[in-house]
Amino acid sequence: MTLVQHLQELRRRIIISLLALVIGAIIGFIWYQQAPFRIPPLGEILREPYCSLPEDKRANFNNDGECRLLATSPFEMLILRLKVGTLAGTVLSSPVWLYQVWAFIVPGLHKNERRYTLSFVAVAVFLFLVGAILAYFILSVGLEFLIGIGAEYQTAALTGERYFYFLLALLLIFGISFEIPLLIVSLNLIGVLEYNHVKDKRRIIIVAVMIFAAFVTPGQDPFTMVVLSACLLLLIEIAFQFCRVHDKRQNRERPAWMDLDDESASALDEGPTGVGGPAPVDAPSGVYASPKPAAPSASAQTVRAENRASDSNSQQAGERKGPHRPTDEGGFFDDVL
Repeated sequence: MTLVQHLQELRRRIIISLLALVIGAIIGFIWYQQAPFRIPPLGEILREPYCSLPEDKRANFNNDGECRLLATSPFEMLILRLKVGTLAGTVLSSPVWLYQVWAFIVPGLHKNERRYTLSFVAVAVFLFLVGAILAYFILSVGLEFLIGIGAEYQTAALTGERYFYFLLALLLIFGISFEIPLLIVSLNLIGVLEYNHVKDKRRIIIVAVMIFAAFVTPGQDPFTMVVLSACLLLLIEIAFQFCRVHDKRQNRERPAWMDLDDESASALDEGPTGVGGPAPVDAPSGVYASPKPAAPSASAQTVRAENRASDSNSQQAGERKGPHRPTDEGGFFDDVL
């Protein structure tokens, strides 16, 4: 395909993805308040962790006792419904736009790369959903702990904007954090991270994960932090065991110098090839006298005798004729001289 054809295909797939997002957003906007087939509305599903709190720990502004969130501006409910509907539409239309992305990049991949990419995307989506679902179910416990602090002197009246921001932030943080083990496995598969490099760093990893969970949790409550840390440590340990098995299959051995203490030096090899050890010297080759020249054959002696006789005859003939005199036909140089 030419460059223009690639750009045309990219435009077509972007248009299809945007149409799917718009349709999903419309469905999410309607689903926020109304749902068919006895499915609970989206607003009720998202409000459930807050409404599961004891009645004495949340404000009640109506006489019917129904759990409702607070709105402090005229457009807050509309804007909140648009935001939640758009996010729900993005999730509902994810099979369409993910397929468009996959169909655009798959022609440039090899067969094994297609298999790895498809497996990577499937595992990433699964881990994200598991993290988001776990965050949804523990949200009520974290809210009860946070709202219960100082409940003797105040009552919590959460607005819809603040509550849904807290809820969506927690869902995203758990979902994205659950992708860390997949990142570890990916680095091991491409040869960047080996099990031997991390197997002795578990204490450091535990402290780092606890600090990470304390910073990223929106409410900084201890229950949510402990749950996130425990889940991440469990998934990271599973990823490490996968790295160990994969390295064993790839015959990746741990170098001996990595097991030494930082203040100790590695021992030198004192063998023939060790550093500073004696190196063997090759034995000298023997020196022998050159062989005597072979005696000339009879034919060679005869040829030499004839050559000598012809040379002596030519010398005698030259002496009889006298010294050589230049002729008048010497050419241009003789005339000049």
